[in-house]
Amino acid sequence: MSAEHPSITRFRDEHQRRGGTGEIVILPDSVHTAALAAEALGCEVGAIANSLLFDADGAPVLILTSGAHRVDTDLVRTAIGGPELRRAKPEFVREHTGQVIGGVSPIGHPAPVPTYLDRWLQRHEVVWAAAGHPAAVFSTTYDELLDLTGGTPIDVAKD
Repeated sequence: MSAEHPSITRFRDEHQRRGGTGEIVILPDSVHTAALAAEALGCEVGAIANSLLFDADGAPVLILTSGAHRVDTDLVRTAIGGPELRRAKPEFVREHTGQVIGGVSPIGHPAPVPTYLDRWLQRHEVVWAAAGHPAAVFSTTYDELLDLTGGTPIDVAKD
């Protein structure tokens, strides 16, 4: 068996340090979309917490959104009172999270990143999020995810 990818090990250590209780699962293939992750885990796509990093005039903003939603950047910008949000380029994502797009975890970044959680995720007893690598996920609850990230609940889409 091959050694664990360093980004998963870093996530595992940070998850434990913060008191995370969920299971870390390494899937056989990359699950870089919510639909692929949901299929691999046998759950609803809405129970997948996508970690989307945005560039707010050079500052990172992390939105943890339900896989059932597309982020309405104008709605979110108004809710958080900041500048325009643009999808971050891969280099920006790696710089601010230490991870690659498709595997960005909600925790374990080189420096704290302001984090916002889609209230929609509360509808699911178990939520799955990336664990630092496109083939790694972890189970959690909405409340634990709030605690782990220090995030702020918001609406990210008009329903």
